[in-house]
Amino acid sequence: MLHHVELNVSNLTEARSFYSELLPLLGYVLFQEWEQGFSYKSGPTYLVFVQTQEEFLQTSFHRKKTGLNHLAFHAISCAQVDEMTEKMRQLGVRILYEDLHPYAGGPNCYAVFLEGPDRLKIEIVAPI
Repeated sequence: MLHHVELNVSNLTEARSFYSELLPLLGYVLFQEWEQGFSYKSGPTYLVFVQTQEEFLQTSFHRKKTGLNHLAFHAISCAQVDEMTEKMRQLGVRILYEDLHPYAGGPNCYAVFLEGPDRLKIEIVAPI
C-alpha cells in the first residue's frame, strides 16, 4: 500500500485552492499545514504539497517528460464522476479529452481527466 506522495508545486496558493476543492470530494481530509506546504489524508495514505524552492522554479513540470504522468483516484460510482466533473467545470478547471468524456480511457473506463495546477493530469475513475 502506498504510504504517501509528495509533490512540489510552483504556486502553493493555487495548489491549496485546487486540492482543497478536489480532495475532500474524494474522502480526503486535511492532515497537516505549515508555511511551505499542506497535506491531505485518506486512510493511511496521504498526499503532500510543498512550495518549490525559488532556485528550482525555472524548470517547470511537464507530464510527458520522464517522471510522474498523472494521479488517478477512485470514484465510488459513475454518478460521483459526473458530479465531480460538473463541480470542476464550475470552478473553471480544464477538463481534458472533452470530446471523449467520460470514456477517454476506453469503453470500459468511466472517468474524468482534469488538468490541475502545474498542468498535472488528474484522473477520477469509477468502477464499472
